[in-house]
Order: sequence, then structure tokens, then C-alpha cells
Amino acid sequence: MIITLCGSVKFADKFVETYNLLEKMGHEPKMHELMFKIADGTAPELIDNISREHWSAKRKHGFIKWWYNSIKNSDAILVLNYDKKGIKNYIGGNTLMEMGFAHVNDKKVFLLNPMPEEVSYADEIKAMTDNILNGDLSKINFEA
Repeated sequence: MIITLCGSVKFADKFVETYNLLEKMGHEPKMHELMFKIADGTAPELIDNISREHWSAKRKHGFIKWWYNSIKNSDAILVLNYDKKGIKNYIGGNTLMEMGFAHVNDKKVFLLNPMPEEVSYADEIKAMTDNILNGDLSKINFEA
């Protein structure tokens, strides 16, 4: 299955780890190539730009458009939702958009962890989620 990884850039190291696990499982994971460099620290200028003006990094590198196109060409997305900003299983604005891209393009939406309940858009997340994996990647299947 072709699966685009989505979530906060803060979890770039988790993106790489999950990417490698999905590959070993026979899936074809997708994520922006710069996520590898963010994770291993070999893109210091980008990392600094993200920490100062995240919006400008998104625009300069076309991250939103890249993820949209990747999602359109995938079977599913996997949202890597970890704790952030004091919110358990955080899903931010950008990831919510990516879930919307997947939903309107009839792609499966998998959440790695349970849904965040402390966000004002919890109902939208619930409406778009096909399967919650509870941390178990082996639960990924197209029929879910």
C-alpha cells in the first residue's frame, strides 16, 4: 500500500523510523525528502527557518502542495500523532488539512494513536478517520 506520512515536523525522527518500518512491512511510504535531513540534523538552515518562521519554510519548500500531491497519489495517509503542546495525540492545523485532502480524495486515513479530544476540531478528525492503530502498524489494512 502507498502511504503518505503526515504529522508535525517536530516528529521528523519518528517519520524516518516509521518510514523504515513500513518499508520493511512491504508498504511504499511517502514523505518529503527534507524530512530525512530534518531528522538527522543535516538541514540546519531549514531547521532554523522552521523554528523562526514555520510558515515561510512551508511556502519556500512547497510543503503543503507536496503533501497534497503525495496524498492524491497514495492509497492512504498515516497520521503520526504524538503528544505536543501539552495535548495528548496532537493533530495541528496542517495535519488536519492533510486529513481533509485524503478524505475528499477517498483515501484511507489511519491515526497511529488515539484521537486528541482537547481540540476544538475533534469532530472533524472523527469524521475523517477510518482506523485508529493504537500504535500498532500491523493494523494497517485497506479494508478497515
